[in-house]
Amino acid sequence: MSKTITEFCCPCGCDCEKKVIVEYLYLDLQTCERCVGTDNILDEVMRVLTPALELAGFAVEYRKVEMKTVDMAIQHKFVSSPTIRVNGQDICESVVENSCGCCSEMSNTDVECRVFEYNGNTYEIPPKEMLAEGILQLVFGRSDEECSPDKYELPENLKNFFDGKKSKSGCCCEGNCC
Repeated sequence: MSKTITEFCCPCGCDCEKKVIVEYLYLDLQTCERCVGTDNILDEVMRVLTPALELAGFAVEYRKVEMKTVDMAIQHKFVSSPTIRVNGQDICESVVENSCGCCSEMSNTDVECRVFEYNGNTYEIPPKEMLAEGILQLVFGRSDEECSPDKYELPENLKNFFDGKKSKSGCCCEGNCC
């Protein structure tokens, strides 16, 4: 009689050994150039990586989640827009942000969104190579981080975004004037 031993791929103990869940978390895909651009690049990367990962025996899930409310942001422990996670881990090791005109206009408040640092350069829309490398590192390498931090607090920047968007929706255009 043989036994099957399951090895866990991350410290949280989840059985994600042969499953890859890529999540794209964002604030807006209608007006935010950063979110739209990152979405397009990530779609291209996933079209290439998915068959390769499946060939390697992984089940691949690709999800897009719009952070429509404060509650959703808290539920997903959302720290910055846009965010790409693999099996719960951010592909970026740190969060760097700068002013985002689109999201600021949408919420009528100053909002900073994520920029991506890669090979000594900063990008508002990440290069394909960066996304592919980040995803593959989390699938095949870097897994020393916890899948989700125990303590989470919605960043002030996101509180301001949601508050501003909510107050702007009270105008005659119901928030569609941007």
